[in-house]
Amino acid sequence: MPKPLSLPFDPIARADELWKQRWGSVPSMAAITSIMRAHQILLAEVDAVVKPYGLTFARYEALVLLTFSKAGELPMSKIGERLMVHPTSVTNTVDRLVRSGLVARRPNPNDGRGTLAVITDNGREVVDAATRDLMAMEFGLGAYDADECGEIFAMLRPLRIAAHDFHED
Repeated sequence: MPKPLSLPFDPIARADELWKQRWGSVPSMAAITSIMRAHQILLAEVDAVVKPYGLTFARYEALVLLTFSKAGELPMSKIGERLMVHPTSVTNTVDRLVRSGLVARRPNPNDGRGTLAVITDNGREVVDAATRDLMAMEFGLGAYDADECGEIFAMLRPLRIAAHDFHED
């Protein structure tokens, strides 16, 4: 993947300076801008790794989720709930995985109107290979050691709790 043009200064730090001059100090502005930029960088890096497998990171996540289920299948609604995405996004993701031969659909025997997404043998092979590649590049977080990754996870947890991502026990 080609590297983006590198600037001789940090544009987010510069924006923070200008923001302070105009509206006063708001550390959350620099933090959100940095988080959003980091998201762009990480998504581009992981998408580049899974692209040769005909995947995006969203499709990869759906395949991983199916491998975590005992039978390799889940109701579409459960996929949306676990991945925290809208039902339309789940349908789009599963449709693409079906067209790629990585997932099949079948009626849900426990819900007459529901559909199960079922990972195929090819899907299992692809997700295993993609996972090896993503682990080798440390999911784009190779600039951090294990403790720092734990700190990032812990630092973002209160934000996720406040957004009702899950119930804290």
